[in-house]
This record gives sequence, C-alpha cells and structure tokens, in this order.
Amino acid sequence: MDYVKPGEVLGSMIETGKNKANLSILQLLVKGFLGGAILAFATTLAFTATQQTSLGIVGAVIFPVGFVMIVLLGLELVTGSFALIPLAVMERQASPGRMLSSFGWVILGHLIGCAVYAVLYGLTITKMGTDLSHPLVQMLIQTSEAKTLAYKQMGGSGLALVTIKAVLCNWMVTLGVVMAMTSKSTAGKIAAMWLPILIFFAQGFEHAVVNMFVIPAGMMLGADVSMADWWLWNQIPVLIGNFLGGVVFTGLMLYVAQKGSLRRGVAAQVAGTEMAEPDGRALSVAGERL
Repeated sequence: MDYVKPGEVLGSMIETGKNKANLSILQLLVKGFLGGAILAFATTLAFTATQQTSLGIVGAVIFPVGFVMIVLLGLELVTGSFALIPLAVMERQASPGRMLSSFGWVILGHLIGCAVYAVLYGLTITKMGTDLSHPLVQMLIQTSEAKTLAYKQMGGSGLALVTIKAVLCNWMVTLGVVMAMTSKSTAGKIAAMWLPILIFFAQGFEHAVVNMFVIPAGMMLGADVSMADWWLWNQIPVLIGNFLGGVVFTGLMLYVAQKGSLRRGVAAQVAGTEMAEPDGRALSVAGERL
C-alpha cells in the first residue's frame, strides 16, 4: 500500500527534522539557494498564467510545481523546516542551537537564490534593461508595493494583518510538507502536497520565501519600496508568522494528535526486535524490565 499511517508520518517528521538540523553549512546554503530560486521560478510562472488568463486561480493551480520539485529533490525550504526541526528538538534529537543555525543558513541561501533569479529574470523581461513594457514588470512592481506600502499605511493593524496572513500561509505550506510523507509513491506525494499549496497561494497569504523574490524583484524594476519597507513591513513579520503557523498549527498539533500512535509504533518495533533476538537475549531483556 502507498498510504503511510499518521503515526508513521509523525515519526518521519521527527526524523526529517533531525536530518535537516545536522546538515553542513555548505549543504544548507546550496539547498537553500536552489529552494529559493526554484520557488521564484514557480512564482513567475504563476504570475504569467494569471496575467495571460486574468484568473488568479489558474496561477494558484500551477504554482505548486515549484514546491513539488523542492520536496522531491530533498532541497531546503525554511518554511517547511519550521514544522519539522522543532519536533526533533522536543524529542532531543537536535539542539536548539542547531535548529537556529539551520534556519539562518537556509534563509541566507534563499535570499541569494531569489536575488540571482530576480536579476536574471529582470534582465529577461526588460530585454537587458531596454524595454519596460512587459506586463510582468508592472505586475511585480505593484505586488512589491502591495506587500509593503499597503501594510505600512495601516500602521500597527498592518503589522498584525501581515503576520496573520503569514500564519495562515505556513499552516498550509507545512501541511504540504507533511502530506508528502503520507505516500510512498511519487504520484501520491505530488497529489498530496499539491492541495495545501494551492490553498495558500490562491488566497493571497504571505510566504517568506516567495516574498524574498517578489519584493526585491519589484524594487529592482522601480517599485517605490525601501529596504526598511521590505524588512520591517513584510519580511520580518512574515518570517515570524510563518514560524508560528508551522510550529504551532502543524508541528505541535500533529504531535499532540498522533504521539500516542508514535509511541505504540516504537513499542511494537522494539517488541518485534526482541522476538527476533536469540532466546537468551530476549529473556535477558524481559528480566531487566521485570
């Protein structure tokens, strides 16, 4: 059967979180670079589909291709790790220091990957900076300003709004990561993870890595957005909201909901191992427990 039971999924979440926390700095940077760039590719594809059809839902249906590529290739997406590494820390399979280091290096990799793609894509749609008539130029500028200046105009309410939208976004994004673990087949993984990603993108929620591309790209093309506008009114609160959405609504809640199944699975595995041991060893283990 392709289907993986929830208790086993929780075990995979913890194991994956541990593995991510133990990656080297170079691996985190390279995987973060590729993850950021691929998600930026998917974002411009979705924007192109939206512009051509005038239907935002079409872009949302297409956007998950980037997420699928990242997950299937085992690359890094810090927003997904927000639900996984904290569980490994809770289970004492990773340290808080390793968790924070992983987040930091992956975010740096994302910023570099998104910046590289933003420069190359900007040169492409402007014909090496000579033509600003491409419809995606204005779309990126408007999106960049909408994701920063619109919140700035609202003041404190704007910060609260962008944070809430970030929480809702990563609730779905991290579910996409987890849903990929519910199947052993490639087709099953793709179908399962596609659904939550479509949900977040179609409703215009705030994703930190998407914004690492969209906002700087708009700035490069002429958006009236400063570095302070980008970080204070979007990037920092979105990272905070994404973290809360991932760790609370996916990581912790699934942990509480399924930890009984996880414990039973571990107990059954231990029992099965003991049964497979020579009789003397099994009796010894039994004696120790008594």
